[in-house]
Amino acid sequence: MLKLNLGCGHDRRPGFLNVDSQAACHPDLVADLEQFPWPWDDNSVDEILMSHVLEHLGASSATYLGIIKELYRVCAPGALVTIIVPHPRSDNYLADPTHVRPITAAGLHMFNQELNRQWMAEGSSNTPLGVYLGVDWVMESSDVKILEPWATRFNSGQVNEGDISMAVQNFFNVIGECTFHMRIHKPATAI
Repeated sequence: MLKLNLGCGHDRRPGFLNVDSQAACHPDLVADLEQFPWPWDDNSVDEILMSHVLEHLGASSATYLGIIKELYRVCAPGALVTIIVPHPRSDNYLADPTHVRPITAAGLHMFNQELNRQWMAEGSSNTPLGVYLGVDWVMESSDVKILEPWATRFNSGQVNEGDISMAVQNFFNVIGECTFHMRIHKPATAI
């Protein structure tokens, strides 16, 4: 099965097919991830890594949702999708004019059909995108990279996870990077 490093830039990974839209990066394959369909068969990919790329893609909602549908289409049942992005309230995100879309855990949960159906049963206003699009994944884990001076304060015990969570809600540059690991569920259903 294939392992794809999508939007690899200069971060070529051994064991992966390294894909980028820029030939100057010397990827294994030059491909524009905003053009559909992607050049891989249905259910042909066992693992996808998107490190600091998804925030650059899908300025329009239709293109972003197309990317999500293509991710789902090419992934085999049980495939792992790892997405690493800058936190939207960090200078890492805000300073780059090529960043077109913040990527958050809440936004990625919108493609989890179990959560979608729960929201629909509760009459929630959350958009059940997984059900609407016929895609389904579950977030297995997430992690963040705490920036200084918060990292030192956290590691020394001066602040705890609750303090960090409160700081993220009230300040910029607390978290620099987020990593999300999603597991593909197939088959998905659509309405």
